[in-house]
Amino acid sequence: MIKNEPSTAPGNQSASLAAPADKARVAYVLLWFPKPSETFIFREVLKLWELGLPVKVFALYGEVKKELTPEMAVVSSRVERLGIPYLAQAPSEVAHWLRRKPRETVGLFREVLFRRWSCLEVAGESIWAFFGGLRLARRFLEQGIEHIHADWANGPATAAWVASRLTGIPFSFTGRAGDIFPQDGALSEKIRDCAFVRTDVKNNVDYLASFANGQTDKIRLVYASFTLRDFKQAPVEMRPPYRLLALGRFVRTKGFDVLLHAARIMKDSGFPFHLTIAGSGPRGPSLKLLCRQLGLGDCISFPGYVTHDRVSELFAASDVFVMPSVVHKSGDRDGIPNVLVEAFAHGVPVVATDVSGIKEIVINEETGLLIPERDPEAVAEAIRAMIRDREKALEMAEKGKALVLKQFNPEQNGRQLFDLFLQAANKRRDSVSGATKVSGGPH
Repeated sequence: MIKNEPSTAPGNQSASLAAPADKARVAYVLLWFPKPSETFIFREVLKLWELGLPVKVFALYGEVKKELTPEMAVVSSRVERLGIPYLAQAPSEVAHWLRRKPRETVGLFREVLFRRWSCLEVAGESIWAFFGGLRLARRFLEQGIEHIHADWANGPATAAWVASRLTGIPFSFTGRAGDIFPQDGALSEKIRDCAFVRTDVKNNVDYLASFANGQTDKIRLVYASFTLRDFKQAPVEMRPPYRLLALGRFVRTKGFDVLLHAARIMKDSGFPFHLTIAGSGPRGPSLKLLCRQLGLGDCISFPGYVTHDRVSELFAASDVFVMPSVVHKSGDRDGIPNVLVEAFAHGVPVVATDVSGIKEIVINEETGLLIPERDPEAVAEAIRAMIRDREKALEMAEKGKALVLKQFNPEQNGRQLFDLFLQAANKRRDSVSGATKVSGGPH
């Protein structure tokens, strides 16, 4: 059930745009929303709605129609999107801002379009975000938006940055993982101009501060929120063949190829297991080819993408969860994978690599086993160690469960975000009010 849906949802534009005095009308800017692999952002928005914050979501790209949960499908119709149709409208938006704010618009053209972005892919996304920001700037003014928040530091933050510069509406953004590692080429300027930067990984705080040019007070740590509605304790029977689970997008940072090599090592040693690798993504075909090349077809399953409302079934049928994340040579990496939080919530023992923020919840020998990245032997041995001592494995898993349920508490973390947005909006209101008094009131 979706509670407190925003009154400014498409189809309800006649609703009053005046936010209550104790609320802040916030625009969320994303590439896609809702996106099946970003349930943490989806739950974040739902929690803010539940708390009464008038959040309106804007997506720079089109609609995701596949693999949505029923709950996501309901919300999907309430998002304002640009997408391919915006190509025909972009010239008129450029003309509008050149007429209204010629100096600022020309300055943004120079600062954003003629910048050395980190790579061609980032450049393309940023250019689209620039033109999207022109459209969003008008929509934010029309809808009385008081604060803009981009939930990623790359393209969405570029669009928010552009819209903020044109409208004077303050903006903030979240920096998580591959959106800041490596930084896109404008991270310092975005931090310079924003109200605050939120990160949901403690390991990122010092890194982001290094781009802040002394404005380190802008960096705020607010963990993501636990995303599952209903879940049960997994039985973790640990009877041969032992049931191993890996879950995530098939992308370069997940290290599933390393896990397959670890599986070959376990098979050669006579260790009885069955490994399920659930998910989808661009690396799916190469992973399945590697599985065949390693002769693992009889002990590996690829069930494909599993919707979020069914992941509990996977955890309930698992003895050990494995997260073999790696840092790509470009610097791209995971933050704190949401699936680790979900594994702990089900009481499933966890083996994971010491990458980025993973060690913030997988504390070696306390909540799970932490191993070096890209080391198939270490992966195989850690899995066998978990199986050898079920009592210790369950004890670590219970400590992990207690940690994540506290650290990723939706009420606590949602309220922290709510307060950050309200503070930024109130500062903006005070500034506008002060300017009005100085000028002698509205004209």
